[in-house]
Parts: sequence; C-alpha cells; structure tokens
Amino acid sequence: MASRVLMPKGSDTMTEGKVLKWLKNEGEQVANGDALVEIETDKVDMEVESMAAGVLRKVLVPAGESVPVGQMLAIIGKADEDISSLVAANGGAPAAKAPAEHKEAAPAAQPVAAVPAQQPAAAAPAAAEGRIFASPLARRIAREAGIDLAALQGSGPGGRIIRRDVESATAAGAPLRAPGPQLVAQGPEYRDEPLSQMRKIIAQRLSQSLGPVPHFYLTIEVDMRKAKELRESANTLNPDLKLTYNDIIVKACAVALTKHPDVNASYTGDAIRYHNRINLSIAVAMEGGGLITPVVRDCNRKTLQEISAESKDLIARARTRKLKPDEYVGGTFSVSNLGMMGIVEFSAVINPPEGAILAIGAVLEKPVVEKGQITVGYRCRMTLSCDHRVVDGAIGARFLQSLQQILENPILLAL
Repeated sequence: MASRVLMPKGSDTMTEGKVLKWLKNEGEQVANGDALVEIETDKVDMEVESMAAGVLRKVLVPAGESVPVGQMLAIIGKADEDISSLVAANGGAPAAKAPAEHKEAAPAAQPVAAVPAQQPAAAAPAAAEGRIFASPLARRIAREAGIDLAALQGSGPGGRIIRRDVESATAAGAPLRAPGPQLVAQGPEYRDEPLSQMRKIIAQRLSQSLGPVPHFYLTIEVDMRKAKELRESANTLNPDLKLTYNDIIVKACAVALTKHPDVNASYTGDAIRYHNRINLSIAVAMEGGGLITPVVRDCNRKTLQEISAESKDLIARARTRKLKPDEYVGGTFSVSNLGMMGIVEFSAVINPPEGAILAIGAVLEKPVVEKGQITVGYRCRMTLSCDHRVVDGAIGARFLQSLQQILENPILLAL
C-alpha cells in the first residue's frame, strides 16, 4: 500500500515549512530511514527521513515551495502501484515553479554535483547583479575553506548556493577567492526576498507578544566584582572550562527562581501556570539573522560546570541550525545577553508563553563610590521584562533583589 510523505511539525510554533531540496529522485528506490527531503522550518534546516520503503513515485511539492504542516509532499509505493487516488486527493501534482523573486530555479529532482573549476562566475544567477545568492551556512563554509562563491552553481531554490554545493565544490577543488578587495557591480536600488520560515514566526510571535502582552520593565545595577573573580579563578584552575558571565548569570537566575516561583510562570488565558521545573531559554542570534532560544533544562539541579558545558553545545548548534526540535521548546524563563556586543542596557521582548525575560548588558569597569571613597568597580545593568498578567511589580523587584544578592555573593550558587 502506498505511503504519504507529509510536511512534519518541527516545533510547537511551526505552521508551515519550505522544501529546500529533494534528496531522492522520482522513480528512485527508497529504504526506511533514508534521508528523503531537506526542509526549512521556523527554527532549523532539517532532513526528513522516509518512514516507508519502496519507490518515490511522485513528488507533489517542488523545491522552493512552502506548504502547511501536514500537507502531502510525496508518495512512496510499489513501482507498479496505482496512486492516482492519492494524487487526486491532493488536488493533483503541481508543476515545479520558481519562487516569485527569481526568474529561474534549479530542477528539484536533480542531484547536487560539483561545479567544474572553469565554470564562469556569471553562471550563478544572482552574481550577475553584483550579489551572490547563497545561504548563510554556505557562505560560512566557503569562507572557512577559502572557496570563491562566484565560481559555484547553486542547486537551491532560484539558483541559491547551499551547503551541499560548497561541500561538493570543496571536494572537487573549486578555485579559491581572489586576494584583495573586489569591485562590486552596480545593480538595482533594492532587492525583495521572501520571508524565511524563521522570520515569519518571529513576526507572528512579536505581534503576539509586544501587542497583547502588557510589558513592564525593571532595571537593576549589579556589582559583578566577585562574579568576575569567580570566573577568572575557575578558568585559571580549569582552562578548558571557559566559564562566561552568561553561565554564572544563568545559574544565578535558576537559584533566584527557586526562591521566587511566581516569576517562573506563564499566562494560559484562563489560568496562571506555575512551573515545577526551571528550564532556562538562552536567546541566540543565528547566522544570517533570526533568533532561537535553546533550553537548558532543570538549571536549578545542575552545577555551574554542567550549565556551562551544555550552554556552549546548544549555542554552537543553534547558530548553525542543528538543534533538535525538543531542544528549543519548553522554556519557562528567558535570558538575553548583548553585553558581549558592548550594549550597556536594553529591554527584551517576552517570549510567549513565558512570563518574563532578563536582558543583560555589558560588565563595565567604571568609577564607583564605596563607603564614601571613589574606587574602580565592575557593574552590569540588568532589565527584567515582565508580563503584568503574571508578574506584579513587587514580585519582579524581589526577584531582581535576590538575583543581585546571589551575583554579588557567588557562594550562594553552591547552596
């Protein structure tokens, strides 16, 4: 009996996905567990494995198309099996078409191939207008390998250069980038590019957050001298640890939330949900734009070293869209840190359905007054954004006081 391949639901927020590339051709034999199609979700690029064995009889959604979760993408069955009823139930098999912003697209069923070293730069569709159309991940891999993207032929939607193109070209010995600055040809005054799945979800969730959610903000300045000493001592004793301020603050938030469970809560519409687990979401900027919040679960039960190691792993994979769906859902409180970029203070937007998010600024060396004397201090401004339906001003203020006390006395992290 023929089997349907459906657009999977990669996360709780995912409503549609985009087909990036078919990894099997129509008429090709498919085994159970074979990588069948590469899709773009609101959070990650992922390969979808076949849940059936047989022949890929019909591709119903070509590369470059976006469809809702649950829609049929393809049909797998026996070579001589009648699948006309399944095709008809799906409204027929649409012809492959290019995305609106591009004039031509690579055929969806063709396998990726390495580009000959003599391929002219004009072969990449977008390069003719002075800009090479490539995914952020492909650009990073090419940059690290010294590959000239202008010499590659993209196999993604609209001729977009994707990861496999660069990896294939690297193996084939593609030409290196020309040294020195290069002139960029003048092109159109602007370029329209359709929203990625991630940008669509960000737009939707911001509309759901900053509009309907009644935000208010509380800011506190924390003396980070002892936290700085803890970080330096730990990294001296164990250079492989590479403890960061963010690791210390995440652990401190977990300890503070155990004292103030009212902040570890969510608004559900007809109730306030108080979470028994402390799962901290860490805001991470992704390559090429967008934001994702990998979750460190049960932070109150983990040591500072465990939190540091887990955070680094999650953040590294988040930036390259390699997280699994269950690694970025289920957070109960968020932390967003822009201090490493020199930002002194900012207000973050709450990540629904969480009830609060902590925005962390830079740790600054500055003159401060201590016991009537001017001395050198290390200060960090932190702003708590609160959902007023869940967290009242006094509750948020007491949480920040506890957080401040913990960071100024890091011995409390171990208690």
